[in-house]
Amino acid sequence: MHFYMLKVLARTLVLPPFGLLILAVLGAMLIGLHRRRAGWSCLIIGLGSLWMLSTPLVAEELTRLTQVYPAFDPAKPTNAQAIVILGGGDGRFPAPEYAGQPAASLDLLERLNYGAWLSRVTHLPILVTSDFANTWEMVASLNRDFQVAPRWVDQRSRDTFANARNSAPMLRAAGVHSILLVTSSSHMLRAMREFLATGLQVTAAPIHVLGPRRYDALDFMPSAEAMLYSNRAVYELLGERVRELLVVLNLRRQQPG
Repeated sequence: MHFYMLKVLARTLVLPPFGLLILAVLGAMLIGLHRRRAGWSCLIIGLGSLWMLSTPLVAEELTRLTQVYPAFDPAKPTNAQAIVILGGGDGRFPAPEYAGQPAASLDLLERLNYGAWLSRVTHLPILVTSDFANTWEMVASLNRDFQVAPRWVDQRSRDTFANARNSAPMLRAAGVHSILLVTSSSHMLRAMREFLATGLQVTAAPIHVLGPRRYDALDFMPSAEAMLYSNRAVYELLGERVRELLVVLNLRRQQPG
């Protein structure tokens, strides 16, 4: 629990916009302390980066860097035996419009929508995995909004590593060795590597896959939505580098002598 909270704190401090705001404030303080060269550098970099990361142009291009897997084609043959939907986002409980029942966040709802559609098309059962609150929202939404009941529920996972490690034994106990994995396209690379490490056969079924488009003048104007996408993209890009570093350190630790 403490390790998880430290991860959340580090994520908040490092990622935009908070990390860049800290840099800009530090710059203003240095200018006030007559360290003008360092101060102006920090201030300009902090505010300039905030502007760029808040533009749809930069946000989408960063997101494209995280997208490795194409959209899943259900018309192609697959040996998958189940669908795994990863949780995420902060839902609401109670949600007044649903008579006090839980409601999934918009991003999670998109995963559930796609997972339920895949289940109807492929006739495969669903496993949902996240923490207790998130899985409660996922189960409620699948049953209420899509009339699909998940066969397995893992409610003990707070991150992608735990999603994979907790889901694999549940699936193997049911004779499932091959899955369709549903998560956001930007998160899919890390998720695939964690699930493949468990020995499962995994086929990517990402949501929100960006297609080609032309940019216009409005794409250079900052928006809150663009900053949100930049935040997620930077998190995934940094997260994959950290995961690779941990793998290398673990391999070195296991080497004799």
